[in-house]
Amino acid sequence: MKKLSKEALGWRHSRNSEIEDYPQDWQIARVSIENKNNYQVIIPERGSFPAECTGRILYSAEDPSELPKTGDWVLVQVFEGEQKAYIMQRLSREKCISRNAAGSKTQEQLIAANVDIALIVQGLDQNYNLNRIIRTSVMVRDQGIAALVVLNKMDLVPQAQAYLDAVKAALPTTPCLAISVSQNQGIEQVKSAIPEGTTAVLIGSSGVGKSSLMNRLLEEELLSTGSVRDNDAKGRHTTTRREMHQIPNGGLIIDNPGMRELQLWSTESGIERSLEQIPEIAKACKFKDCSHQSEPGCAVLKALEEHQISPEVYTNFLKLRAEEEYHRSRVDQKSYLEKKADDKRLHKHIRAINRNRDKP
Repeated sequence: MKKLSKEALGWRHSRNSEIEDYPQDWQIARVSIENKNNYQVIIPERGSFPAECTGRILYSAEDPSELPKTGDWVLVQVFEGEQKAYIMQRLSREKCISRNAAGSKTQEQLIAANVDIALIVQGLDQNYNLNRIIRTSVMVRDQGIAALVVLNKMDLVPQAQAYLDAVKAALPTTPCLAISVSQNQGIEQVKSAIPEGTTAVLIGSSGVGKSSLMNRLLEEELLSTGSVRDNDAKGRHTTTRREMHQIPNGGLIIDNPGMRELQLWSTESGIERSLEQIPEIAKACKFKDCSHQSEPGCAVLKALEEHQISPEVYTNFLKLRAEEEYHRSRVDQKSYLEKKADDKRLHKHIRAINRNRDKP
């Protein structure tokens, strides 16, 4: 990556006040690669440096999501003799994409930090899944991040327009493109959505062509690519870590390993923003706490009967809301158990202090 100004790296001048009180020899940098405890950071006007966190950052982090992630802004101290940077402070985050970590444990997994736009990539082969597009759009837009749906492999289907129409019907305010990476079609349209100073992230399962799309955008074969299986159109993970790259004459883009499991982390308002039709219609419901399932005077059910909303949109709304409620209950239970453990430690500490105080 060539030497970039902090503005080209996505720095916003509103952040200037955040760094005023730190030592003068600490420099602004942005994390381009996170690989467990090893990092690569980009220092404006200087270029890329290997980096690691100080012990203070490592041991003060109560959760893995608090450690620096790809896309984070950090303050570093460079030791010129070692040509290595030490991350002294992680700065505040804006517009992050998180999910619940795969598995049964309720834990936030931060996918990318300080993102402006998410490219939701699916292949128009057996990978295409409208519900997954809607779910991902919910997660993205809940964080105030713009979304662009990219339907790859349009050369493999006779009527790509039908897929476009289905996405636009479900997500009428979300732009959608049909492209073919292998035929180099639609690449310039994608590139124009990521101007200089903008940070994008690629989201999609393995086999949809994310690495191939990245190579086209970067105008070089930077990332390895793999084929998909014929029987189910699933691919192998050719990307194994999150990396941020610069698009020539454009913005920054973060590649992302294919995610087999995508559970929503925070969707308090994303469902309503992504399924715009239902909240507007629901304002006419007889009851404010209407569940839109069986209540008399439900405007949503009436709209469903009169074909103002499709069964698919209605069903997705109910499924996503049920998932949100279930996830919130898990998070609340986790918070309750953590508070209970904290209270137990506090009372133990108080008893120890009282015992020492009572000693002659």
